[in-house]
Amino acid sequence: MSISNALDAFPSLKNIVVKAKGNGPGLLLCLTVAAAAQFLAQHYGAPQMLFALLLGLAFHFVAEEGKCVPGVEFTAKRVLRFGVALLGMRLTINDILSLGLNTVLLIVSGVAATIVMGILFSKLLGRHQRFGTLTGGAVAICGASAALAISAVLPKTKTSERDTIFTVIAVTALSTLAMIVYPIIVDLLGMDDRFAGIFLGGTIHDVAQVVGAGYGVSPEAGDIATITKLFRVSLLVPIVIAISVFFRTRGQVGHEGGSMPLPMFVLGFCACVAINSTGYVPNGLRDFLINVSSWCLVAAIAGLGIKTSLKAMMGVGYQPLLLISLETVFIAAWVLIGGIYVL
Repeated sequence: MSISNALDAFPSLKNIVVKAKGNGPGLLLCLTVAAAAQFLAQHYGAPQMLFALLLGLAFHFVAEEGKCVPGVEFTAKRVLRFGVALLGMRLTINDILSLGLNTVLLIVSGVAATIVMGILFSKLLGRHQRFGTLTGGAVAICGASAALAISAVLPKTKTSERDTIFTVIAVTALSTLAMIVYPIIVDLLGMDDRFAGIFLGGTIHDVAQVVGAGYGVSPEAGDIATITKLFRVSLLVPIVIAISVFFRTRGQVGHEGGSMPLPMFVLGFCACVAINSTGYVPNGLRDFLINVSSWCLVAAIAGLGIKTSLKAMMGVGYQPLLLISLETVFIAAWVLIGGIYVL
């Protein structure tokens, strides 16, 4: 029996093979861009996600037509959600408990307040609340990863992908700047290691920059900053659920579609946190899954970059950058002032 005849005998298997073949070229392109971004990041010290975006933008011509289109779309959506789910392998319940109640309340309130202020600032600057929700969530939680996850449940508009790409670029750039500036603030204010770690982990957008800034201060500050940051990452779950429910109750369905307000990738994130918290996951497997998550997210950002027109990006205007800057200053002030009183 030939392979073709065998596939005809199993229609579902044939559909899977056809989809895999259709997505293959685009998926391979996104992974190649991700690999190039990793090489550049290792040799030049800039964020890998930023390189993936910029390289992806250069390949926009393949997203207009051709064999790569389905695979790029698949990577930007399906692979993205899988990567976000695996982020849960970075965190355990004990990590959260080790922060203490005051720190948890400070971070939770800061995240919520930043998103609310993002929506208010967005309206003041003449932007839709969707954009304020997207940027506020990205700044408040975990930068590029949060932007990707939140965009998956927000109502789709003609500027959705452009807004997501702009948010990723802006929060990555500001996070890199914060990695340089915030340790100087820590030194000028004479913070102890615990306060420094909470401040850095509670305000810098991306995990990698938090690690760089925290361990640049001291090993103890680095440990506390990393745990604080991962706690912010865990808040992605309730925030995504809340955003999804909010827009569905207003009759605006996000990218996930369907009637269930809880996206599957959020359930996957929760499951990964629970599994990792048991302590039975071998370190090698855990590190492997974290690495897979990283590759998925970088490949997804490459896919989003490929789908985005650089010409369209030029039409964004100054308001979005001002909005994200205001949100960044707000959460920094919240954690700094709040920390003085509660820590």
